[in-house]
Amino acid sequence: MMLATRLVSALPALNATTAAARLSSFSTLATAAAAGAASASTPKWGTLPKTPAPAIRGEPAKPRVKTTAIPGSKSIALTKELATMVDAQSVSFFVDFEKSSGNYVVDADGNALLDVYCHIASLPLGYNHPDYKTKLTESQLLFQHLAQRAALGSMPPTDFPVQLHDTMIKQAPTGLKQVQLTCGCGSSANENAYKMAFMHYQARKRGDRGFNEQELTSVMNNCEPGSPNLSILSFDGAFHGRTFGCLSTTRAKAIHKLDIPALPWPKAPFPKLKYPLDKHAAENEKSEQDSLKEVDKILTSNPIPVAGVVVEPIQAEGGDNHASPSFFRGLQALCKKHKVAFIVDEVQTGVGATGSFWAHEQWGLSSPPDIVTFAKKMQASGFFYADQYRVDVPYRIYNTWMGDPVRLLQAKFITEIIEQDNLIENTRVTGAYLQQGLQTLADQSQGNLENVRGLGTFIAFDVKTPALRDKLILAGRMEGLNMGGCGTRSIRLRPSLIFRPKHAALFLDRLEAASKKVFA
Repeated sequence: MMLATRLVSALPALNATTAAARLSSFSTLATAAAAGAASASTPKWGTLPKTPAPAIRGEPAKPRVKTTAIPGSKSIALTKELATMVDAQSVSFFVDFEKSSGNYVVDADGNALLDVYCHIASLPLGYNHPDYKTKLTESQLLFQHLAQRAALGSMPPTDFPVQLHDTMIKQAPTGLKQVQLTCGCGSSANENAYKMAFMHYQARKRGDRGFNEQELTSVMNNCEPGSPNLSILSFDGAFHGRTFGCLSTTRAKAIHKLDIPALPWPKAPFPKLKYPLDKHAAENEKSEQDSLKEVDKILTSNPIPVAGVVVEPIQAEGGDNHASPSFFRGLQALCKKHKVAFIVDEVQTGVGATGSFWAHEQWGLSSPPDIVTFAKKMQASGFFYADQYRVDVPYRIYNTWMGDPVRLLQAKFITEIIEQDNLIENTRVTGAYLQQGLQTLADQSQGNLENVRGLGTFIAFDVKTPALRDKLILAGRMEGLNMGGCGTRSIRLRPSLIFRPKHAALFLDRLEAASKKVFA
């Protein structure tokens, strides 16, 4: 039970139901470890906990590095070829998707890397999951929707209501029964969520009347009152996308925003938590309260009225920055006080990686958020929203496609396998084990690794300097690991939901080996 208590205390507070379930899970883990009931593993990281998730048939037993550098010669040649047509500066290496399997990505040169980045948190089931492939190949609807892509907003296929219900509404956050599909990426989800927040704000001001002639005329000149001067409040360190409105709420890195005109929208400081949490409780609470005070001040007196507040449960691109559930409850209370939309951006945190299907489910909110956006692991993109936010005139939130039936099918099959294989429970068990191992590694690193943090397998840690962080990612690649960076000096782990404790032990072994080379 001491292990269980330590693991729970390392996480932000949860609502009672979730905390009890997780404590029960950790208690089982601790008991099994003490009794030696689980299968053997690398002793330095402790006994492997049991997980309900099945092993993936056919995946490699361990990483395999064949080349003296990654990217290897084939990836380099392909990058040069690609660069004749598009900007390829961001390419790390090329992937052989046919040979990739389970948790392992195989590159063009035949290197098999344990993938804990998974295409920036977008692969829920890893590579070539056998059950997923079977569902896709046996689907009678898949070819039909591939052969002709429907304009869902005007001429949807006859199966669309059932597909939408069985996929999106079935997985909707508690209390939200409305969904809006968008164009496929997180930016399109957030951009349209902002539009809905503005429309709702103005509709409430307008009351029962319709649009007047002045509004209809002025809007064509981009002038008030038809084009109202409103804003969305975001936070320092936030990343909400790269489209025009989203970019004005993105505050993670300067390179994302340079040379692009921005809307003069406000920002508030995001809490800066110190770790370990139990040793900095007073400082962390003050940081959260200071942030909430600034939010209240902005919502009260910002020169441009605020129609909505957008926040990530964990600021991913900005450095995997966390806040406690009480902070988010306080933020929702301020949104209600000032009658502005509470928008939760679950593009990266959604679909199970944090130990619950939606990360905000762990906050213990008194009512659901007004809007919850999604993309990435869901394959489709869009947002769930409260009933009162539905627009009453068509074509106001609209595009040609309004989603994609193929992506809906993918999402349906993915969520079925998540439930079938207990993959969310797996992220809780594996995440606890992985965080414990990372903390052990950090404690032995003489300050080179620190600030281990996370929920489920949505985990990050800091490296002493940005330069060392970059070296560690490259050294990790040569040890057979595919990791990603975020913030200025953080490494973020975004494994798929099939990442099990045995993979965590392998990862820790390889990370330790890479660390010895970088920090020697």
